[in-house]
Amino acid sequence: MQWIIFMLLLFISSMEMLTQNRWKKQASAGLLENCTGCVLCSEDNGCITCHHRLFLLIWRDGIRQYGMCVHTCPPGYFGVRGLEVNRCTKCRSPSCESCFSRDFCMKCKDKFYLYKGQCFRQCPPGTAAQPGTRECQETCEPGPWSEWSACTHESRTCGCKWGVETRVREVPEAAREDGTACPALLETRRCRMKKHCPGGEHRAAG
Repeated sequence: MQWIIFMLLLFISSMEMLTQNRWKKQASAGLLENCTGCVLCSEDNGCITCHHRLFLLIWRDGIRQYGMCVHTCPPGYFGVRGLEVNRCTKCRSPSCESCFSRDFCMKCKDKFYLYKGQCFRQCPPGTAAQPGTRECQETCEPGPWSEWSACTHESRTCGCKWGVETRVREVPEAAREDGTACPALLETRRCRMKKHCPGGEHRAAG
């Protein structure tokens, strides 16, 4: 009788061990699927820390948080390297596809235009979209025209029938630094000169 009880207990114990081993294998398989590249991993939440060269990407699904180790952060995120862990940080603007920092966008999603690190539905006033890109560039707004210069011909102000006079306008400092294409900054036109120079020939000043 004791021998039969012993055999039953041994059988039950063996079945329990077999069930535990099967559960551990299933858990390990699921864990490996969610923990590629992980140093530390949670079966429920995925990666917690990653190998040195990888970035930890964390996202939420409802109230649940998941982690994954990636070589490159996906669109809408940028990589931040740290002493303990490298993280993928989300761009603040939802219209930003690629950002340098949380608040500075480098590329906008379709139907948006990039200007000074921000994304806009339309280019702001004083700017225009560049051909072939979705970036806004400041348009050149030159200053007012100067007065017409003296009428001259080969540096002389008299002694000829026709001469040329010119006028110019200045470009703002910011436009010069950005290399913005500007409209005409100098104009010339023909003008009549005095055929005879009273008291001798006079040359134009300067």
